[in-house]
Amino acid sequence: MDVPCVRVEQSEGEATRKRLADAELLDDEYAITGDEGWLYLPVTDAEAVPGELTVVTYDAPARRTPTTPADILGEDLSYERLGDVAIVDEDDPARAREIARAIVDSDLPVETVVDRASEIQGELRVRDWTVLVGEETETVHREYGHEFALDLDTVYFSPRLATERHRVVEQVQPGEHVFDMFAGVGPFAIPAAARGGEVVAVDLNEAAVEYLRENARRNDVTARLTAVQGDVRDVAGGYHDWADRIVMNLPHSADEFLDTAVVVAGDDCVLHYYDIQHEDDRFGPGERAIRAAAEPAYDVAVEERRTVRSYAPHEYNVCLDVRLTRG
Repeated sequence: MDVPCVRVEQSEGEATRKRLADAELLDDEYAITGDEGWLYLPVTDAEAVPGELTVVTYDAPARRTPTTPADILGEDLSYERLGDVAIVDEDDPARAREIARAIVDSDLPVETVVDRASEIQGELRVRDWTVLVGEETETVHREYGHEFALDLDTVYFSPRLATERHRVVEQVQPGEHVFDMFAGVGPFAIPAAARGGEVVAVDLNEAAVEYLRENARRNDVTARLTAVQGDVRDVAGGYHDWADRIVMNLPHSADEFLDTAVVVAGDDCVLHYYDIQHEDDRFGPGERAIRAAAEPAYDVAVEERRTVRSYAPHEYNVCLDVRLTRG
């Protein structure tokens, strides 16, 4: 079928494929095809292709539909992927092993399958895992063109929040001071630095900060990102009145750190405050806590109340985007 394709010399094929994939422009419905020294890479939106690349119409064959775990078991399955690790959440060990086998027998590029064995625990926000297939819990996850190395055994990371992270990061302006209070391996901090923000990223988990620094190197943002290992309450004094934007992604207990956020906030600062609350009053507790911490030193204006996802029956993970303006 005639479809829009980027035409490049074969020697430039892999670099161009990666570039288009990172921009989410590759059309997976059609196969990449070679012909007389050229490669034809199908794209979803010809107008969005960078101008220096050549777009042509080419008769690209339909791509073979990959075999999925659902195809193998004949039913819809629930699992998540982080790089080449798949995550399931099953109470029945036999059922977990059945799903794991279907995942590795499918066409998914998965090397390890793990089952959640505990809830998130302790100050370092880690959980226990049962390894069902493979050995390595370390992987490299790709999200909106950025790479994040991590080890599920030692750090917290949720792929479910990718869209929410992207929403926040898209608001960052070049030169803006961004303070990430609970940074983990950097899924907010690194894209913010890539957009030109000056980022300070703090986490209590030593392993997470080691990965954060590695990920800063992977994504070429070391010049704009300062990674700090420690309790953010101890770190904040060095960044008094500094931040134009603060990320507080620590649901369940972010309210305990609002006094620290006020210390870090500059004269005009946007706060992204994450919370988990009952459906009957998703935003009220967070808004009241922010006002109690920030007023009267700051005028408090809620710019967006956003439900991020369902967390548990009748409970929701939410975000308040709040502008603090010094009175």
